[in-house]
Amino acid sequence: MNKLFTLSLGVLVTLFSLTGCTRSVTRVSPDQQIDLSGRWNDTDSKLVAEEMTSDVLRRPWRDDFANAMDRKPVVIVGMVQNKTSEHIESETFIKDMEREFINSGMVRVVENSVFREKLREERAEQGEFASPETQARWGRELGADFMMFGVMTSTTDSYKKEKVVNYKVNLELVNIETNEKVWIGDKEIKKYIKN
Repeated sequence: MNKLFTLSLGVLVTLFSLTGCTRSVTRVSPDQQIDLSGRWNDTDSKLVAEEMTSDVLRRPWRDDFANAMDRKPVVIVGMVQNKTSEHIESETFIKDMEREFINSGMVRVVENSVFREKLREERAEQGEFASPETQARWGRELGADFMMFGVMTSTTDSYKKEKVVNYKVNLELVNIETNEKVWIGDKEIKKYIKN
């Protein structure tokens, strides 16, 4: 009797696991907006990067610099600090900002300090191992005129099964030579989540 019960229980568990835990995966367009959790996601990052880049490029600092120097300004997108309660990979947002800057054609973009160091290591190795006619030369780096940096914050208000999360991204653009702030921008995204 005990063996029959154990066998029956095993069959039921197997049947339940086969019928109750099916998973479906569907390919969707990367442009499709899907928000499952209500947390910051790729759509938020792209929307904020597009809007803030559009705003910074419309402001007078760019034309003022181009008229004074007779060239496009060179920008480095520095650190964007995540001060939200969520794990947000700020590197994704930084890359979205760099993409928008480059694709605008209005400014030039250089790598941040971490990647510059890797490029310098590669240049040093080329000096030792690459043929002289293909070596990258030293002293040819493009210096940045402006650095963008900022912070991401969020506030949450919740009651019972409802929650509102307000994300705010504050960015500043600073002239590296003079330390003058030439642009300050912010963008908010508010999400209402109901369980």
